[in-house]
Amino acid sequence: MIQMILINLGILVAGFVLLIKGADFFVKGASTIAHKFGVPQIVIGLTVVAMGTSAPEAAVSISAAISGNADITIGNIVGSNIMNIFVILGLTALVAPILVDRDAVKIDMPFMIAISLILLPLGMTGNTIDRIEGLVFLGLFTGYMVYLFRRAIKGTNEEEESRPTYGQGNLWMILWTLLGLGMIVAGSKMTVYGASEIAEGLGVSQRMIALTIVAFGTSLPELVTSLTAARRGNTGLAIGNIVGSNIFNILFVVGLTAAITPIVFRPAFVIDTGIAIFAGIVLWLFSLKSGRLGRISGVVMLVCYAAYFAFILFLK
Repeated sequence: MIQMILINLGILVAGFVLLIKGADFFVKGASTIAHKFGVPQIVIGLTVVAMGTSAPEAAVSISAAISGNADITIGNIVGSNIMNIFVILGLTALVAPILVDRDAVKIDMPFMIAISLILLPLGMTGNTIDRIEGLVFLGLFTGYMVYLFRRAIKGTNEEEESRPTYGQGNLWMILWTLLGLGMIVAGSKMTVYGASEIAEGLGVSQRMIALTIVAFGTSLPELVTSLTAARRGNTGLAIGNIVGSNIFNILFVVGLTAAITPIVFRPAFVIDTGIAIFAGIVLWLFSLKSGRLGRISGVVMLVCYAAYFAFILFLK
């Protein structure tokens, strides 16, 4: 029994390593390709970086849905969105105050809250996110990407940063991107398998594993990206990365997964989705008040997550 749990734990950890390094390779390779073709840096940050750091959530959720592990699909997305705000932005705000862009406060954060509010009644209706609802999410995602691109090309004169290079020519860049994608797919399968087996072996629900262990593992790219940005004084990237990732998780990951196969939304996820909405409102109110997230904000966010963790651990 213990031996099997340790083996599955090793599979889970190996899956996390593949997810994290794969996302890193994917982001760097895709960013280099985008730069090669003249895509503006701000567009790269709002799209490629946010999508790349959310690639583990996408891979795990789609793999889980296809393999019939519905609790991991929704639990991973909702758990990651809660963790992204309360834990990752909370820790980042402790490292350095985060200045919040005006457009993020006026548009992106309310949009993130709005789509979370849409997810809740859709999931409660029939306890399923069906294919049509998935296609609606994908349509909203496409519209948001068009909006971001138009906002980006409106004349942002951003200072060019040094960009990663992996060898000469387009072939190397494509190879690094494909390698990252392959690692993400392999890591997602190992993560879903390891988490499912551990849950079964310990008698713990898949929902609990998905909301905590899997959500933390798939959120590690966002954590690394945001903390690195804060240490370098690039705190705007931290907010963009998290808000963009949360929007991507709901609209693209849930949308694509539901379009492939309907997702079961168990009644227990109503509270978790409500907490995700609450997290978005807390972030928005802190940002609206002062235009920045300071250390006090960071502490409050971490305390909120500790209370939520205690709730799902002891009361559910």
